[in-house]
Amino acid sequence: MRPSLMRSASQLARRRRGYSSASGQPERKVAILGAAGGIGQPLSLLMKLNPLVSSLSLYDIAGTPGVAADVSHINAPAQVKGFMGDDQLGEALEGSDLVIIPAGVPRKPGMTRDDLFNINAGIVKNLCTAIAKYCPNALVNMISNPVNSTVPIAAEVFKKAGTYDEKRLFGVTTLDVVRAKTFYAGKANVPVPDVNVPVVGGHAGITILPLFSQATPATNALSDEDIKALTKRTQDGGTEVVEAKAGKGSATLSMAYAGAVFANACLKGLNGVPDVVECSFVQSTVTELPFFASKVKLGKNGVEEVLGLGQLSDFEKEGLENLKGELKASIEKGIKFANAN
Repeated sequence: MRPSLMRSASQLARRRRGYSSASGQPERKVAILGAAGGIGQPLSLLMKLNPLVSSLSLYDIAGTPGVAADVSHINAPAQVKGFMGDDQLGEALEGSDLVIIPAGVPRKPGMTRDDLFNINAGIVKNLCTAIAKYCPNALVNMISNPVNSTVPIAAEVFKKAGTYDEKRLFGVTTLDVVRAKTFYAGKANVPVPDVNVPVVGGHAGITILPLFSQATPATNALSDEDIKALTKRTQDGGTEVVEAKAGKGSATLSMAYAGAVFANACLKGLNGVPDVVECSFVQSTVTELPFFASKVKLGKNGVEEVLGLGQLSDFEKEGLENLKGELKASIEKGIKFANAN
């Protein structure tokens, strides 16, 4: 057999096994719901560039064909298709390994994450109903705020549909980690690529608890006041961006980056890469709360292990107790909304 024919046969065999002929990686379909929005567009760009993605499905209520055409011209392997409107949602989702949801309205000046609730909760409920029908085994990465409530909404929708698997539902809190790393590196004067900071709790205000006592590389250069200031800045990072944009947007670019980082970790886990650990808001027994963000080990089925909090400083112990009431209320609000009708 000629070498060219042997290559063709090999490529065909790979495709039949569900493997990308170009890279030897498993073929992975990623769907982005809300792809034409402020987070969705840069997230679509970043996922197109990800070599682990073989098929990229972009969905929104409007504007998606243009985004898909634009992104599809980039010379990266992922095949891109755009879908628009309720009647194309099923096709957008079918066969997805990973669904990322940045859909919803952004935060404006003076608006809390709670103000977003009534609009975004309804959007998330509808999208998750479709996910349960068309790709019930997909990993779901929830970006739509308020994450502290939208993740419990998704869980309830999936429970009603009989498809809930707590290992496959994630609240994306990676932006809190990204901010904590950046702010810590700047204050401690260490190279930011080397920094790691776990962030636990939730994804709004005081529910965000960066564990700077566990930051690496460790430093003695920061005072207790520095740690308190870094904690407050991490918690208020979203507001900092909203105010800086003066009514013209929220954290879209940094959120898209953070979403792409977490999605990449999920894909690596699915592909069997060992020891992939990221922080995420998941069903948890780390505290008495039913959902909680902490370090999570990712694997072929999603959550492989929810990791404990480790040793906390007195300041962090106090922060943990202070956040529980607000986080509990947000979780219960989501569950109540999902079961209201």
